[in-house]
Amino acid sequence: MGGQTTDTGFSKAKRLLNANDYGRVFESPDARASHQHLLLLAKINTAPGHRLGLVIAKKNVRLAVQRNRIKRVAREVFRHLPPGEPSMDVVLLARRGMGQLDNAELSSILQQQWQKLVRHAAKAAPNNSQDS
Repeated sequence: MGGQTTDTGFSKAKRLLNANDYGRVFESPDARASHQHLLLLAKINTAPGHRLGLVIAKKNVRLAVQRNRIKRVAREVFRHLPPGEPSMDVVLLARRGMGQLDNAELSSILQQQWQKLVRHAAKAAPNNSQDS
């Protein structure tokens, strides 16, 4: 009880909330990571921390149960990611077949694609200096 707690919630500050937020990412992404079942797009932002937006279309994932499960797993993976530079607004787009993946596969794919996205974003970041 006296130990340190970390903020692993998914507050509004960690989400893309409106069409303008999504539009900035879709209009000119700085990085992308593509997989057979998903696409991650990222736009480097100036705010501290990453923000996540989810686009799980009924056209690609038919059942609401599957769409909700995908969102839940994606949020969980996102929550446990280490904070890093650069800060990004990230949009996850589901592709056909994503609903057929089990939670472990989905989690693994998301983590791999996130690492790929961070590498691409680091190359695209305007200041690549290591000023720690």
